[in-house]
Amino acid sequence: MADSQTIVLGVDPAAQPVAQALRLANRHGLVAGATGTGKTVTLQRLAEAFSEAGVAVFAADIKGDLCGLGAAGAVQGKIAERLAGMPWLNHRPQAYPVILWDVDGVSGHPLRTTLSEMGPLLLGNLLALTDSQQAALYAAFKVADREGLLLLDLKDLKALLVHLRDHPQRLGEDAALMTTGSSQALQRRLAGLEQQGAAALFGEPAVQLQDLLQPASDGRGRIHLLDARRLVHEAPKVYATFLLWLLAELFEQLPERGDADKPLLALFFDEAHLLFADTPKALQERLEQVVRLVRSKGVGVYFVTQSPSDLPDDILAQLGLRIQHGLRAFTAREQKALRAVAEGFRANPDFDARAVLTELGIGEALVGTLQDKGTPARVQRVLIAPPQSRIGPLSEAERRALIAVSPLAGRYDQPVDRESAYEILAARTLAEPGPHQPPGPAGPPEASLGDKAGDFLGGLAGQAMKGVMRQAASQLGRQLVRGLMGSLLGSKTRRR
Repeated sequence: MADSQTIVLGVDPAAQPVAQALRLANRHGLVAGATGTGKTVTLQRLAEAFSEAGVAVFAADIKGDLCGLGAAGAVQGKIAERLAGMPWLNHRPQAYPVILWDVDGVSGHPLRTTLSEMGPLLLGNLLALTDSQQAALYAAFKVADREGLLLLDLKDLKALLVHLRDHPQRLGEDAALMTTGSSQALQRRLAGLEQQGAAALFGEPAVQLQDLLQPASDGRGRIHLLDARRLVHEAPKVYATFLLWLLAELFEQLPERGDADKPLLALFFDEAHLLFADTPKALQERLEQVVRLVRSKGVGVYFVTQSPSDLPDDILAQLGLRIQHGLRAFTAREQKALRAVAEGFRANPDFDARAVLTELGIGEALVGTLQDKGTPARVQRVLIAPPQSRIGPLSEAERRALIAVSPLAGRYDQPVDRESAYEILAARTLAEPGPHQPPGPAGPPEASLGDKAGDFLGGLAGQAMKGVMRQAASQLGRQLVRGLMGSLLGSKTRRR
């Protein structure tokens, strides 16, 4: 019988419970399997278990049916049949404390961050910039830092780029980085981003981490669901970049917790392959580093994808809990991948994991948990326990009702457009009597990580951006984790 300090996953062929110790749940995990094998229901079961343990959850709702967590399930049909083989399981149909989010603000609270908080590296990845364009973006962010220009939304950055085009002297020693071609290319990429509907992601009020971590009144962890149906299909880069930003923000803001009885937050990254698709090497290396270190902050990261081969080996090596649903292997390449998946588990002499992978039915999985000392346990064939919430989506009326009673109702729903770079530069332009008036003195320099990174970039103005990034990593080291993965300035400074 599993206790309150474990996450019950299901039963083995002998009808014995299979569970993962909650205190090891920050060692990250993987939920993989072919389409239609039961990954979403497994994710739902995990989210429920974390919530009941008082652990906050953030997950992307890719297909729109994960929001069924907000309604009680029904014990009937196949669910009743499965529960009959789990008499020890205290199954109580119930709804969970779900908060819905949506970048567009249509099917949930608007989810926003600011350009200053996202920073130039993640923004450059989102815009798919070349090395020279990335260097120009760093130079623009450096000017914004130096002159106290908040970059909150896309119009702020566009206004700054126009200002630097007309006043290149503002760039100082970085003027060589902002060529006419790079400036025009940045404007075009920003326009393309707006056409994808991504402008809504940037602005204020920006999401506050404490709102994601606040428990429900009954002590259960709140389950935050991002409606990612449109994003994944129409703007996958926007989806992936936001998740990378969230992970970096957690790493930056959360204190060290060391060994704890349970995680603080569980992150579920569905369609995880998008996080690594066409990702620059510098960013991927930082991502791997943050995943390795963020577990000490009490964050467990769970990647959801079709095949483990979708993830880099350095990421796979860090994943403790592995739940592998059925795979299909018809080609030589698929057979090779199947063999690699089977070999990724600790062998069980009772069965051939490679053979079982192609035999698993819907809702069955090979599961590799961690033992008490953190070492991998033998792989087990598991029938996943059904969730206590609804399997299937909420209706639109149910969604609206859930949003209306949300504890965050009214906090994020109305955008706030405070004075930032756009307004400051517009006022500065109006104050200039003519195009030949020399610019006024720049604001007092603000000591910031952006200044350090910008000064460093300025010193290498004549070199390729690839060399800049490599030298920055070696010279600034961990000081640039935030600069590369998050913003050039800390959130507290940006939100004042």
